[in-house]
Amino acid sequence: MKYDKSQIYSSLKHVQATEGDQNLIDAGHVRNIQVFGDEVEVDVISMNPTLQAKKKLEVNILKAVHEHAYPKAKIKVNVIVPEEAKQKAAAQQQIRGEELPGVKNIIAVASGKGGVGKSTLTANLAVSLAKMGFKVGLVDADIYGPSMPIMFDVVNERPSSIEVNGKKLMDPVEAHGVKMLSIGFFAGTDQAVVWRGPMATKALNQMIRDSHWGDLDFMLIDLPPGTGDIHLSLVQAVPVTGAVIVSTPQAIALSDARKGVAMFGMDSINVPVLGIVENMSYFSPEELPDNKYYIFGKSGAKNLTEELKVPFLGEVPLVQSVREAGDVGRPAVMQENTPIAETLKKVAQNMVESLVERNENLPPTEAVRITTMAGCSPKKEKTV
Repeated sequence: MKYDKSQIYSSLKHVQATEGDQNLIDAGHVRNIQVFGDEVEVDVISMNPTLQAKKKLEVNILKAVHEHAYPKAKIKVNVIVPEEAKQKAAAQQQIRGEELPGVKNIIAVASGKGGVGKSTLTANLAVSLAKMGFKVGLVDADIYGPSMPIMFDVVNERPSSIEVNGKKLMDPVEAHGVKMLSIGFFAGTDQAVVWRGPMATKALNQMIRDSHWGDLDFMLIDLPPGTGDIHLSLVQAVPVTGAVIVSTPQAIALSDARKGVAMFGMDSINVPVLGIVENMSYFSPEELPDNKYYIFGKSGAKNLTEELKVPFLGEVPLVQSVREAGDVGRPAVMQENTPIAETLKKVAQNMVESLVERNENLPPTEAVRITTMAGCSPKKEKTV
């Protein structure tokens, strides 16, 4: 079978260029297409010089040709980065933190808007991962509203000091199989934290860098709402592997969630979004368990994921026991064999699956490798 160049050309209209909103063809980024029997060679421009962007472009071209032209074609992609793109990238000095020794995956959990249940979800994700057998750490980076000490019932605990290789470090508090640090350990429950950006940034860096975390498969970072100093400080401090966005189905929350996705997608940050979780999706009264009342709207976050082309990690209903569990310091996922525990566990599994896929298609921010464990789909061993 002889391949038709025009069909390959048309298939590349389904691939977005690495700069702007146009596809590769309309942007004029396809330099050449060569066909040798069942082999296709494509020369294409990438305006983003990062390895991650070039790898993503290559993967998207392979998918487009296989789906829209020739499913069995052998494809070689030659990515060309123009000199002006290299100079622009050098001028921007892309933000990227240094590797955190022993920590394999760093996941930022964010929300554009406050009050959507981000911290509650972070706590349950952390415990879910620990229950799966992973080594998990949690940094409560919500400097102005730390809540993890309450959610893990460690309000009266304080990190101890430990000497490692002649250097004194903080030893995180451990609860429910999760190592944790929070500014709440250093400020009284009634004490307001009134700090300017640089002070908050210094506190975050100390919790991450001046602590003995040991070997971790996952470090979850519970970020404050919005997009500001702490978020930028985080990506400057450490190489964030991926981000999870939490939103309710409400239109105003979705608008802010969209901004959160856009922030992580900025050229200077470039952190893959692993997916969006829809929290408080619906309410089912105890006496009418089969009824669903969509108090904040229906499927808003799910529809947003389809629009933004990011994974949907699941919907979490509005359940009284989730709030009660957080208030007494035992995250709801610990309530074995309950519907809400299974829902929260599934969200964690979906997040890990998204991470597996992300690292199959994109190079890691830094060299990070773990193996999925029991209780986490897919069952086949893969590196994350």
